[in-house]
Amino acid sequence: MDSVQVPEGVPSFDLIGGAPRQTRQRLALLDVREGLALYRLAYALGWLDIKLRYRGSVLGPFWLTLSTAIMVLSMGVLYAELFHMILSHYLPFLALSLVLWNALSGMVTEAGVCFTTAEGTIRSMRMPFTVHAARAVIRNILVLAHNALVFVGVFAWFNVWPHPAMLGPVAFGLLLWILDSFAICVLLGAFCARFRDIPPIIASLMQIAFFLTPIIWKPELIGARAVYLVANPFYPLLAVMRDPLLNANPGHLIWATAVGWSVLLWIGAWLLFVRVRGRLAFWV
Repeated sequence: MDSVQVPEGVPSFDLIGGAPRQTRQRLALLDVREGLALYRLAYALGWLDIKLRYRGSVLGPFWLTLSTAIMVLSMGVLYAELFHMILSHYLPFLALSLVLWNALSGMVTEAGVCFTTAEGTIRSMRMPFTVHAARAVIRNILVLAHNALVFVGVFAWFNVWPHPAMLGPVAFGLLLWILDSFAICVLLGAFCARFRDIPPIIASLMQIAFFLTPIIWKPELIGARAVYLVANPFYPLLAVMRDPLLNANPGHLIWATAVGWSVLLWIGAWLLFVRVRGRLAFWV
């Protein structure tokens, strides 16, 4: 088929979407700007999700905190013995790793359904799609805040606290996590709205990634081959949060890789959102 020649001075059209590319980019940018302006609404919806999820429960979201604490204690004692590590060194590492991984894994898993679970709202009222992405991000941040009590308790028990100089890298790592979480919601939310078989696949892949990422085992256990861990996109993002809290410097390679993976994620999310934003209401 011959390619279509667009006359000079005429806006380039997407032959599938039907709208000019410039128009779709402008609408996508407006959606992001309006969605960020409605952060209070996103926070209220995210908090409402937490309340509804644990409605009628005595401990509420702290049930998840309690289960995480039990898992950390049982796995810590077992794997410290298996790996021949000192418990006071290994348990803070494991507690922090499991809490951060649960937040990261939960964010990726829920990102795939952030639009489909808001089907009724999307079809009944006009609202920026990015509000639903921000809602999922805030919901998981609130869960992370509850679960943070686990590693705070472990740090207090062994009296190991991050140095004040490490709070800056931790804050930057947290900002990177928030931006990545928003981007992954936009990317996977749109993709999974079109292909409903993807969320179960994502859940299975996250289970595999759990064992391939240094969470229950330390990177130094694999020796010189630890340098190849940067090919795992989850490891740099985990390390930039975990290492400073353990008074360790992730290194320039880890930081550069984390930022590099994040930039690729942001670009992919933006290109897909611009492309399919006008069809999301029909897909959900």
